[in-house]
Amino acid sequence: MHPPLSVAGLGLLPLFLLGLAQDTPNAQEMKMYCKKAVPGTIYEYGAQTLTGQEYIQFTQYSGKHILFVNVATYCGLTAQYPELNALQDELHSLGVVVLGFPCNQFGRQEPGKNSEILSGLKYVRPGGGFVPNFQLFEKGDVNGANEQKVFSFLKNSCPPTSELLGSPGLLFWEPMKVHDIRWNFEKFLVGPDGIPVMRWFHQTPVSTVKSDILEYLKRFGTQ
Repeated sequence: MHPPLSVAGLGLLPLFLLGLAQDTPNAQEMKMYCKKAVPGTIYEYGAQTLTGQEYIQFTQYSGKHILFVNVATYCGLTAQYPELNALQDELHSLGVVVLGFPCNQFGRQEPGKNSEILSGLKYVRPGGGFVPNFQLFEKGDVNGANEQKVFSFLKNSCPPTSELLGSPGLLFWEPMKVHDIRWNFEKFLVGPDGIPVMRWFHQTPVSTVKSDILEYLKRFGTQ
């Protein structure tokens, strides 16, 4: 096993357990519908790929249904990575694209450099030679003063998935706002017009997210 160099000395079990420590909301809070009235689209934004080799403007995904996910390698929910791979495989023919954004603001569960994230996924968590089949972007903030602008837009467009923000000792950003992402693996679905549609709580099973997306796609005659 070959863990990333800058995380090899960390206690990974505590990082993993932190991902399981967040409260589960009531069922009606697992998914929220977004507000159509917020001006703009995600096509106004873009991001640098994880390898740093390309800046992708999100207009590249025009006409696609895009699932934005803030991810982390050493989280109790990192098991969702293979499930997201499966979702990408199963829904790709229906025009669904998964995009992952590593973030270290929740329990410090993405401590490695951009260059170390893929090896951490391959050899540590999920391990077993795992390779994401969807696009990962460079590590960055999704909350706070330095949050990526596309996440400012997504959060302003969609109500928060829980009334609880979480334990302040595990959250690393300022200022904290009511619409902030609660933990690793929150998800936002954006429609083919670039407008956000749905937002899911981080502990929502990927199978439920898939079912919700399939139900949504029926409106577009894609099934």
